[in-house]
Amino acid sequence: MDVNSLVQTVAIYSLPVLFAITLHEAAHGYVARHFGDLTAHAQGRISLNPLRHIDLVGTLAVPILILVVSKLAGGAGYLFGWAKPVPVNYSALRRPKQNMMWVAAAGPAANLAMALVWALFLKLGELLPENAFSVPMRLIGVAGIEVNVVLMLLNLLPILPLDGGRILASLLPHRMAWQYARLEPWGFPILLLLLFSGYLGVLLRPMLLASFQVISAVFQL
Repeated sequence: MDVNSLVQTVAIYSLPVLFAITLHEAAHGYVARHFGDLTAHAQGRISLNPLRHIDLVGTLAVPILILVVSKLAGGAGYLFGWAKPVPVNYSALRRPKQNMMWVAAAGPAANLAMALVWALFLKLGELLPENAFSVPMRLIGVAGIEVNVVLMLLNLLPILPLDGGRILASLLPHRMAWQYARLEPWGFPILLLLLFSGYLGVLLRPMLLASFQVISAVFQL
């Protein structure tokens, strides 16, 4: 891959990655406020302004590094990253155990919504005549769908501290949930092990393909 192509790829993915990660976090804060926790609201984290959520390492450096390395290697790596976590005081929620499920689910739900918006963007790009605007629209639309579907499915894995882990903890009986929560310090090492062993791809690939097929069918892409 030459330098111009690499720069173009980074430019295409930058906006989808930025909004996928930051709006994911803002959604957590919004739902937490709905259920009584004003912590994120008090800190100005319920905002569509990406600058309030950007983590220089997780939002910018890591996704760009993964993208560059995967493209240089000629493969398709799983692009992911993170923003500054939105603070949630679960004890401030009206019904902490039950409400936690909805707070956790808000992030992946936001990614699903954004994937659908980017699909509309892609569809519009396909309907427009071939020109200097329609081509970038299609490329960014594809990137937006890919990034958001990957982040949604990745975060739904039942591993703490991922959202899927918090959803599972909220569904388990109290004693089992407490025992399961004790595994949280091992969550990130487990995720890294899955990533570098290749098993993360084995887990995600069927769900990714199914998701892309559904979106393509719905929007006739």
